[in-house]
Amino acid sequence: MENMQPAAKIHCSVLPAETLEFLLPHSDGVYVDGTLGLGGHSEAILSESSPDGRVIAFEWDAAAIEKSRERLKSFGDRLTIVRRNFSEIGKGLEEAGVDQVDGILIDIGLSSLQLDMGERGFSFQRDEPLDMRMDLRRDITAASILAECSEEELADIFFYYGEEKQARRIASYVVKERSTAPVSTSKEFADLVARAVPRPFHPKKIHVATRVFQALRIAVNTELENLAAILEDGVRYLKPGARFCVISFHSLEDRMVKRKFRASDELKVLTKKPIVAGSEERENNRRSRSARLRVAEKL
Repeated sequence: MENMQPAAKIHCSVLPAETLEFLLPHSDGVYVDGTLGLGGHSEAILSESSPDGRVIAFEWDAAAIEKSRERLKSFGDRLTIVRRNFSEIGKGLEEAGVDQVDGILIDIGLSSLQLDMGERGFSFQRDEPLDMRMDLRRDITAASILAECSEEELADIFFYYGEEKQARRIASYVVKERSTAPVSTSKEFADLVARAVPRPFHPKKIHVATRVFQALRIAVNTELENLAAILEDGVRYLKPGARFCVISFHSLEDRMVKRKFRASDELKVLTKKPIVAGSEERENNRRSRSARLRVAEKL
């Protein structure tokens, strides 16, 4: 950790220009950044809404809060950080003394800090404890799911959250492996998945364990449940004309956002198709390649 670069240098928020174009930050406005991370989007919103715009930033990762607080200290009390998941938007805004906001932005997925800092098993590039909690106050870890869930439950997690076609085979291997020793590190699990999936079924463009790692992370952090909650509850806190911007990184999330926006009687969809990163951003920021931005406006 001592050799980590400053947050501003290791972190590059996705779709920054496109997000500001739709969110339309202005002075005197109050905005929710539902996923503070290392503060890239919050910094952009605060700069654009100078001199009086406010950001209520939600974040449940203590390490990210520490880094972003230092990065954004020059904005003073224009920034309020709430250590909650965005699914608790009502409680968070009440604590911040805010009733309605001029815009909501949610950037779903891992931050650069969580990937680069290590120690939690988000990546199979290093051998780390299989934790995957974004909020270390939570009890359930990736290792505990692999140790305690039934074979059927594991298969469902891998299939529904990771869209992994070899889910049952991988779940069977996990149950067999844990009968002799727990699967407790990221490398152990990635190697197990590689053995479980027959070589002809290994994907060509991504690591064979990518989807099941995604699935475990989603299960540990109840990510789809949290997204459903903010999509349901967030609208009520938007002023008329305020924008709801969601950046997602895989098809499950994107479908949820698209369907909820289209089904709402209180929202007007502004993006018939998701906004994606341009060629220059995709080249400079690998994370942006799978990013999808959808926006709706409160009627």
